Amino acid sequence: MFLTENLAKFARIDLLKTATMMEKLENLSRYLGRDIYIKRDDLTPLAMGGNKLRKLEYLIADALQKKAKVIVTAGAIQSNHVRQTAAIAAMYGLKCVALLENPIKNYDSNFLNNGNKLLTELFNTQCVMCDELIDPNRQMKALIEQLNLEDAYIVPVGGSNALGSLGYVRCALEIAEQRPKDVEFAAVIVASGSAGTHAGLAIGLHAALPQTPVIGVTVSRVTAEQAPKVSQLQQEISAFLGQTSIPDVHLWDNYFAPMYGMPNKQGSEAITLLAQKEGILLDPVYSGKAMAGLIDNIRNNTLESQKPLLFVHTGGAPALFAYSGINSVIG
Repeated sequence: MFLTENLAKFARIDLLKTATMMEKLENLSRYLGRDIYIKRDDLTPLAMGGNKLRKLEYLIADALQKKAKVIVTAGAIQSNHVRQTAAIAAMYGLKCVALLENPIKNYDSNFLNNGNKLLTELFNTQCVMCDELIDPNRQMKALIEQLNLEDAYIVPVGGSNALGSLGYVRCALEIAEQRPKDVEFAAVIVASGSAGTHAGLAIGLHAALPQTPVIGVTVSRVTAEQAPKVSQLQQEISAFLGQTSIPDVHLWDNYFAPMYGMPNKQGSEAITLLAQKEGILLDPVYSGKAMAGLIDNIRNNTLESQKPLLFVHTGGAPALFAYSGINSVIG
């Protein structure tokens, strides 16, 4: 109740309307010998779905309150976040400018023009390429000056600041309500990149289901680099909400190699397995690698408890159409 009341103090555009579903992965559970549930945030109702919509509900509400006319954001050329930000900007009649990098230096036409990039441009986004996103917030501010943009609002990479992360505090409360009454999760597993989804879930579940840790599967960094990002966001979210207790940060960092944005064998095998067992599509950058972590830890029995696991599906399937040309992601 405390979290719900404090969340209500922040302006939010209610685009979800209803909760995304939670279901048991019956076939995968039988195959792996462990009960696995999935939270279907890949089915959020805008621009082919994904986790960023929950963050954008708060960020775009803030932008509208501040009378913004232009939304500026940044990400990789196949960014799920940029795709969803572009869509919501179009929905509210706002100009969208996206600063994009090509982190894996792939110049295949399919990668440059298909998947998330195709959809981003379809939403009439002005895409500006850069060599590398070293300091995205500084670079976006410079871009605003360079393009002489007035009334611009910066949406951070991944929507991952304290305000955007409130969307996943709300999701955690949703999970607590949807959880079957006879089920206690050993852990919640989610991809951990810009850290807002991970941190928001951790803060929300720490209050609603304190015995359930959130384990982030890193998609771009080793634990020593990712943990401070998650921890910092958790502290900022807690300050927003008046929380005094902050959970420990749990990460698995063995599944993102060779680098962010580059598919790998474990992730590709996880994508194939879930498609063939459940008819559910993962992506090669985030959810495929996170599912690879879940599968590997089940097979190696590294989790102390044999209780069910919950996988939060963050979306990203449009990227499959771009990556198929450089890696046999689906076979």
